[in-house]
Amino acid sequence: MTESLQIQLKKGVLEMCVLALLSRGDNYAYDIAARMAEAVGMGEGTIYPLMRRMQNEGLVTTYLRESSGGPPRKYYKLTKSGALALEAQIREWLAFEAAVQKILGDIK
Repeated sequence: MTESLQIQLKKGVLEMCVLALLSRGDNYAYDIAARMAEAVGMGEGTIYPLMRRMQNEGLVTTYLRESSGGPPRKYYKLTKSGALALEAQIREWLAFEAAVQKILGDIK
């Protein structure tokens, strides 16, 4: 797979993956970035602008939580709108994946 295709695929599912992580519990951006880097190779610089955009769109809210090793951390929490957006994105992803699999299944 070419690098540009990998980048485009990652960009296309980044928000859905972050919302999915937050559906499992509140978290701070650095940990989300680390999980995304481990899972799909997305860098920290990509996460922070996405988190700001999702907050502006009302998909997540934030709050501060004391940290044992430094200043308080900003935690992100999925909103009801964020949960609904995640559900819609999962449906769209599964439909898209099924369509691609149908096409690829025809190749022998």
